[in-house]
Amino acid sequence: MAKTITRDELTAVIDAGAVTVIETLRDEHYAQGHLPGAIHIHFEAVADKAPELLPDKDAAIVTYCSNTACRNSEAAANQLTATGYTNVRKYAEGKQDWEEAGLPLGIGATT
Repeated sequence: MAKTITRDELTAVIDAGAVTVIETLRDEHYAQGHLPGAIHIHFEAVADKAPELLPDKDAAIVTYCSNTACRNSEAAANQLTATGYTNVRKYAEGKQDWEEAGLPLGIGATT
C-alpha cells in the first residue's frame, strides 16, 4: 500500500519545487484541470512512460486522481515503487479535495 501525503504537505512541497506531481486520470481529465505543475501519466501507462519522464528513481513523486474512491493513484504509486522508485506517495483525497479547498488548478493539454 502506497504511503500518503496530506493536502497541506503537498502544497508545501509544490511551493518549494521539491516534488514531481503526477495526475493518473485520462488525458481529458488532465486537460480540464490539474494540480499546479502536475504532469500526466495515466495509471495504465506508468510502466511505459515512467523511465522517460521520471529518470531519477530517488526523486520525490506524488500521484493523485479524482478522490478517495478512485484507485488510479494507488495503482500508479504501487507500480512506481515496484520498479524501484524510492520516494513515492499518493494524495488519496485527489483533485476533488484540492478544488474544494479553493486551491487553483492548471488548465491545458498534457505537457
